[in-house]
Amino acid sequence: MPVNPELWPDVVRVPGAPVRAAVAERLVRRAVTRLPLRLALPGRAPAGSPDADAPLLRVHRPDAFFARIAASGLVGFGESYMAGEWDSDDLVGVLTVLASHVASLIPAPLQRLRGAWALRQPSAQRNTVVGARGNISRHYDLSNDLFALFLDESMTYSAALFPPDGEPADVRSPAGAEPLTVAQHRKIDRLLDLAAVGPGTRLLEIGTGWGELALRAAERGAEVVTVTLSREQRELARLRIREAGYEDRVTVLLRDYRQIRGEYDAVVSVEMVEAVGEEFWPVYFRALERLLAPGGRIALQAITMPHDRLLASRRTFTWIQKYIFPGGLLPSVTAVEQVLARHTGLRIAEDTGFGAHYARTLELWRERFTERAAEVAELGFDETFRRMWTFYLAYSEAGFRSGYLDVRQLLLVRGAAATR
Repeated sequence: MPVNPELWPDVVRVPGAPVRAAVAERLVRRAVTRLPLRLALPGRAPAGSPDADAPLLRVHRPDAFFARIAASGLVGFGESYMAGEWDSDDLVGVLTVLASHVASLIPAPLQRLRGAWALRQPSAQRNTVVGARGNISRHYDLSNDLFALFLDESMTYSAALFPPDGEPADVRSPAGAEPLTVAQHRKIDRLLDLAAVGPGTRLLEIGTGWGELALRAAERGAEVVTVTLSREQRELARLRIREAGYEDRVTVLLRDYRQIRGEYDAVVSVEMVEAVGEEFWPVYFRALERLLAPGGRIALQAITMPHDRLLASRRTFTWIQKYIFPGGLLPSVTAVEQVLARHTGLRIAEDTGFGAHYARTLELWRERFTERAAEVAELGFDETFRRMWTFYLAYSEAGFRSGYLDVRQLLLVRGAAATR
């Protein structure tokens, strides 16, 4: 598969370290014997699980595959997929097995030496006011048309909340809306309910997306200020708000959360804290507290990881940070509680997790993206990009299916009002 060296220099470049590659091969083959996974190398029978239904990872170029893993671990593993050096008919299955056993994939002695071999996060990705705008632009300013190909008609790019089997659809969704749109509205409405948003509420949204939450809030009679760092998102959100007739109730600003002024009855932020960076978590939560009126409520939706995995990986440079979300880091609920206690008077009053719903959301996005690959290509995105995006969606889905990741809706209030 041809790879453009100007666009993808690290995908084209294969590390030249045969001794380390041989060690990596031994470690991988050893790990596979302990996993419900099969590994197929050219000219050899599949190794690993005896279960014929176990996911099969097919390596096409072993030398390059193992060299990349030896040089940069999971970053190299992802780059090898981007280069077409390995594949699977069940990509999510392979990645789910790996996510389920991530803490034990590397032998304990090497784990203790992690600081010596793990890649470090580059200082250029720090989420300063200037850096955050560049980091956000790299993902969200790719193309509104790209996101429209796999998102539902609400253009909502976060976990949906599906109703339990047999429960009727939300009556606040438009008649005939597709199930994913209904589930996205259900999620948004639950957040707005959590923040007690109603007629006359002064609502601040940090992270506009493409405007659907602001529209739902305006329908309730709220006065909304919503901020984003993405010019592409702001342009489309403004258009959607204008077409819906809510320009008098919704203001969309291109602004960093640190630059917001005013006082609001409610603050809502959906899957934005993940982009803040650990260094700036205290700044972010102090900003939320500063902007909240007395008696106000903050509703957050956040992707989280277990606290022990956060502690183990917080300094590591990951494939996701390199190619998808530069500067990002998923918090744990424990980390959020600690930051709130040390730096603010805010506390978590309610906490609801629904990680399985994110797995289902990602599955639907991945299926849509795959089905419309030709249209993605027509937008100018090459095969390496399409493999990268497929890997990203599958990688994320696997995280939720394995339980390594969760998504939570948190209600934050000032300490005296917290009942949790």
